[in-house]
Amino acid sequence: MLTKEDKDQIIGKFKTHEKDTGSSAIQIALLSVEVNKLTQHLQKHKKDHSSRRGLLRMVGQRRRLLKYLQKENVKLSEEVIKKLKIKPIKEKV
Repeated sequence: MLTKEDKDQIIGKFKTHEKDTGSSAIQIALLSVEVNKLTQHLQKHKKDHSSRRGLLRMVGQRRRLLKYLQKENVKLSEEVIKKLKIKPIKEKV
């Protein structure tokens, strides 16, 4: 779970305007940080299946948000992917 200070720092880095607190880019960034933390947790605790389920849910949510952002604003989605160092989503053929 992220602390308030961590969330504020991430929001400050990814906001698109002054009052932006929940845009797709911010949600993707917050989910990415949570995914990274859970991945580290699951490397230690291999049998924690409920956390694994939560991780898969977060990854799916992040993928849906990335797909939406890519459809709406390609440039911003590329910037977010580059900043977070995550794999770009591939379109199904």
